Amino acid sequence: MMWPLLGLSVVTFAYALERIWFWLRLTIWEKKVVQEILRAAKFDLENAEVIASRAQNLAVGRLLLAPLRLREPSPEGFHHALQAARTKELTGMRQGEKVLEMVAAIAPLLGILGTIGGLYAVFANMKNGQVDSADVSAVTLGLSEALITSATGIGIAVIALLFLKLFTNLRSQQIEFFSKVASELELTYLQNWYESSRYLESQFK
Repeated sequence: MMWPLLGLSVVTFAYALERIWFWLRLTIWEKKVVQEILRAAKFDLENAEVIASRAQNLAVGRLLLAPLRLREPSPEGFHHALQAARTKELTGMRQGEKVLEMVAAIAPLLGILGTIGGLYAVFANMKNGQVDSADVSAVTLGLSEALITSATGIGIAVIALLFLKLFTNLRSQQIEFFSKVASELELTYLQNWYESSRYLESQFK
C-alpha cells in the first residue's frame, strides 16, 4: 500500500505548490493593480480598461475588466458584469479542493488497509513456521513495518487537511476583498460617469 500512498502524497504536494504560487502572486500584485485601476477609473475609463487588460493574469484584473469592457452600461449592467466575473473567479479558486478532500478521506483508509495486510502476513508466517514464535524481535519488526502504512496514511491526510484549510481561508479573504473592490469601482462609475452623463443629457434637452 505504500505506492498508492506515495502517489497521494505527490498529488497533494503538487497541488499545494501550484496553489501556493497562485496565492503568492495574487496577494503580492493585486493591491497595486487595484489601486492603479481605481485611480484611472476616476478620470478615464478607457485607460482603466487598458490597465485591467494588462493584468488579466490576475483574478482581480479579470474581475475589474469585465464591467470596464462595457460601453456606457447602466448601473445594473455594470453590477451584473461584476457579479458574473466575481462568481467565475471564485469558482476557479476552488480548483483542486475536491482533490485534497479525497486525499484526506482515502489516505488513512489505505494506511489501515496496508497495516491489516502487514499484520496478516506476520501472523501467517508465524503460523507456517517461517518466523519463530519465540523470536520477539522478528515479530516486533514485522509489526512496526505494518504500522508504518497507517502512520503514513494519517500523516498525508493531516497535511492535505492543513493545506485545504489554508486555501479555504485565503479564498474567504479574497471574497471580502473582491466585494470591497467591486463596490469601489461601482461607486466610482456611478458618481463620476453615469450620473454626470445623465446630468449633461438633461442640460441639452
